[in-house]
Amino acid sequence: MLANDIPHLHVPSSPTVSGDPGSTGAAFVAVSRPDLEQDASRSTIERVTAAGAVRWTSGDRDSSPVLSPDGRSLAFLRSVEDDRGVAHPQLAVVPVHGGEARIVTALPLGAGDPVWSPDSTRVAVTARFPEPGRYGSTVPGADRRPAPNAEAPRLVSRLDFHVDGTGYLLDKLQQIVVVDVTDPAAAPVDAPLTSAPCSVSAPAWYPDGGALLVVAPRDLGARETHDDDLYRVDASDGAMTLAIRTEGSVSAIATAPDGTVYYVGASHLDGRLVAEPEGLWVAAHGSDPIRLTARATVDVTGTPVLHRGDVLVAVLDRGTVTVRRVPAGTTAPLRLDELGVVLGGRLVVSGFDVDGDVLVATAATTDSPGEVHVVDLAASDDALPTVITDYAAPLRSEASAPGVRRIEELTGTAADGTPVHGWVVLPEGDGPHPVLRVVHGGPFGQDTWAFFDEAQVYASAGYAVVIGNPRGSAGYGLDHGRAVIGAMGTVDVDDVLALLDAALERPDLDAARVGIMGGSYGGFMTSWVAAHHGDRFVAAWSERAVNAWDSFAGSSDIGWYFADAYVGADPEEQRRRSPLTYAAQVTIPFMVAHSEADWRCPIEQGQRQFVALRRAGVDASFLVFPGEGHELSRSGSPWHRVQRFEHVLAWWAEHLPVTPVA
Repeated sequence: MLANDIPHLHVPSSPTVSGDPGSTGAAFVAVSRPDLEQDASRSTIERVTAAGAVRWTSGDRDSSPVLSPDGRSLAFLRSVEDDRGVAHPQLAVVPVHGGEARIVTALPLGAGDPVWSPDSTRVAVTARFPEPGRYGSTVPGADRRPAPNAEAPRLVSRLDFHVDGTGYLLDKLQQIVVVDVTDPAAAPVDAPLTSAPCSVSAPAWYPDGGALLVVAPRDLGARETHDDDLYRVDASDGAMTLAIRTEGSVSAIATAPDGTVYYVGASHLDGRLVAEPEGLWVAAHGSDPIRLTARATVDVTGTPVLHRGDVLVAVLDRGTVTVRRVPAGTTAPLRLDELGVVLGGRLVVSGFDVDGDVLVATAATTDSPGEVHVVDLAASDDALPTVITDYAAPLRSEASAPGVRRIEELTGTAADGTPVHGWVVLPEGDGPHPVLRVVHGGPFGQDTWAFFDEAQVYASAGYAVVIGNPRGSAGYGLDHGRAVIGAMGTVDVDDVLALLDAALERPDLDAARVGIMGGSYGGFMTSWVAAHHGDRFVAAWSERAVNAWDSFAGSSDIGWYFADAYVGADPEEQRRRSPLTYAAQVTIPFMVAHSEADWRCPIEQGQRQFVALRRAGVDASFLVFPGEGHELSRSGSPWHRVQRFEHVLAWWAEHLPVTPVA
């Protein structure tokens, strides 16, 4: 895979199923594809059966399909231009057995993922509603719509006022919208059901369809908080009442036919706000929630799905995301080894749905960015899933560098005896190959077994790519994830280097030709290692990094709590834990890469590091991407993603050529 092969990355998501698509049923998925010609990300909805996948909707920016409970209709999001030519996702509905899609909302800033009512007559979505005179809306008492740079000033009096990728929050609160889709002649809905003084999210219908359950910040956001509670929203008038008080945050909800509530969330009772694994919880109205998965070993992600009384959840585990079963009647937290595996192996599940005894999941594997997997839930626990798509085919047959470079598992050992888990992605040929140690972000994230476009591009260019999960990463238990709290730049560095040492024991890797790179926390690690262990590397590429905790605390969207949580509030300790402090110790060529609109690690983090390096006489460069945020490498514009790859490869070609210079 070369840089310009990203259009061949066809990635399915949001599976929804009716019957068994391996026989007479069908699944629907959204399939995303970067489009270099239009410099846009395209997404289509496809119907997947035993006969293969076919495009099902006509839009090229359709997403988030959800089948109605009666199986007759498909709700999805379609990008629609408003009267100013600005496109937003709007709710659309189409009959499953044929017909034209109807756009049923006209929401000023677009709609969130659809959620069907139990009787298949209504769909709930979230939507942000702007203050008058902002985001293209008219000024009160006039017909004037100010341009973004001509809007009235914002008066901010809270710390939780913005977030990377979304922007300002308090002037466009997110509400619940409910649309009755039974009348084909009805005008598109443009108003909310709720009028909460805060943003609400993750709606789920009650079994009787008379109300929804939603997530809202504690006390409806009266003050900054990291805690959420569950509120009942009357489906007729939008009235909200507290339903369940939780122990912390909530990310997703499911309701059982008897009204029992299951949710995925984290506890904040010990005062920690970072490196806290989410679990599955159960609760009833007015009762305290009970955690059903063990906090020490189970980290749940995504939305729970009910199957015959059991609850199926996606779980992070040692570089995988698998589907596990929480048995009906569970009343105490179950350890990871007590949860039955429904869909396991070397894969990363991005979403799944169940109909009857059929589970359909979208999952990435070592050789594919994503395929549709079907599991017979009535079969034995060791039954293998059926893979019914081949979205990776273009990577094998149409790419400029066809094929998928192989990945092999690694285990290193840190100086204190801690095992470190990871992988090496290998180029073609016998070697010895130059090596790139690529460090992931987070730190509470994880590298995985899944196809990784960055590693594939670098391996196709001739580099062996070492990735892995040092202490601080997710998927290895509570203690592993929290090991870097108050200790960044210590045991995590030991683990990063220990895994590299394990890789360099291979005869096909060249221990004398090694570079280091990473983004976000991986950028922090790159900056830190370059200053403290630079003799081990020929050059460094640090991207969208945290370099200075003092300014990060005041400029990042999460800085007001994240810096204190991981490093502490003491300014001297923040200085000691900042790579910027040690910039003058760097002696190797150093690239600082950043995006102009990054609100997670603001560009000043890159600017300060670059200036400090240059003033210290370091061979440093500064690469700036206009208009991009923190997620450039994953969801930035296709051309910027390609250009980033080109710059990365040009950097390593100069400082770490694949063929050694005599």
